[in-house]
Amino acid sequence: MLDNLRESASQSPFFQEGQKPSEEEPTPDQKPASSRKFLGMTPLQRFVIASIFFMMVCVFGSFILIASQKIWLGG
Repeated sequence: MLDNLRESASQSPFFQEGQKPSEEEPTPDQKPASSRKFLGMTPLQRFVIASIFFMMVCVFGSFILIASQKIWLGG
């Protein structure tokens, strides 16, 4: 079963015969991607998204605790 594994792995059905995957080379009119960007966002944009997500988790968590009567407001 595993005897021809290396041979079958070298035969890739994803590419046509004679065609090799080539890495995309940027054209002169394209700017090189900055190493400081992740998902196309700047660090400030990522911070804002993370802060909004944190606040949403806090609000929803508080709502669930109040709704399930694990904590209560007032006396």
